Amino acid sequence: MDLVLSVDTAVAHVAGAMGKPVWMLNRFATCWRWLMDREDSPWYPTMRLFRQPRFMDWEPVIASVREQLALLAATRPGQ
Repeated sequence: MDLVLSVDTAVAHVAGAMGKPVWMLNRFATCWRWLMDREDSPWYPTMRLFRQPRFMDWEPVIASVREQLALLAATRPGQ
């Protein structure tokens, strides 16, 4: 698999534990394990965190993921 997109579920944890690339969409009131003010995870080196800037505000998160996906697609050979 090229990339797993997930919210904070078992899917994100399993993919991270397997060393697969994971982009996790994280809620504003986050769990302690995701720490604060980070885009990475010390537990899963292949995980990138996309955090809500405000409670219940998913629009900036989705916009950021879309932007990063477009950049990723633009850098892949043969795409």
